Amino acid sequence: MELIFYTTSQCHLCELAETLLVNTPMPEPIPVDAVDIAQSQQLVERYGTRIPVLHRNDTGEELDWPFTRDQLLNFLR
Repeated sequence: MELIFYTTSQCHLCELAETLLVNTPMPEPIPVDAVDIAQSQQLVERYGTRIPVLHRNDTGEELDWPFTRDQLLNFLR
């Protein structure tokens, strides 16, 4: 499994989500690719009002902020 973390600069909620992601203990490391939505008009249109968003490459599922540690762990199972 790999994750895409849709974010942008100067986003306080994105910083909170990143802190939660980094500080949540996981049984094994999961690769995370951070993507700044400001680099693509399509991404701005899709995620502009939803970021931060985690996207699983294997299932296509997405987890929108706000999410808790437990919701994050369930998402990663």
